[in-house]
Amino acid sequence: MFESSKPGNYDIILMDVRMPVMDGYEATKSIRASKHPQSSKIPVIAMSATSFDEDINKALASGMNDYIAKPININTLMLTISKYMD
Repeated sequence: MFESSKPGNYDIILMDVRMPVMDGYEATKSIRASKHPQSSKIPVIAMSATSFDEDINKALASGMNDYIAKPININTLMLTISKYMD
């Protein structure tokens, strides 16, 4: 998946945790395990309608860097993204 993306600089990935075929947790694990040059460094931000501690911990354990609960507040989104931008 991420390995087949075009070479280039990616700043951040906003990852929904509930997706068909492959959920966001598995997608993030796949990204982190890929040979793409940015796979271990690119920030992955989870987005989900559930925000229990177990959900947040599962996201972090899968390799995601942060977690945003839906519905997404634009200020929270911008603050979270700014934490990972140089």
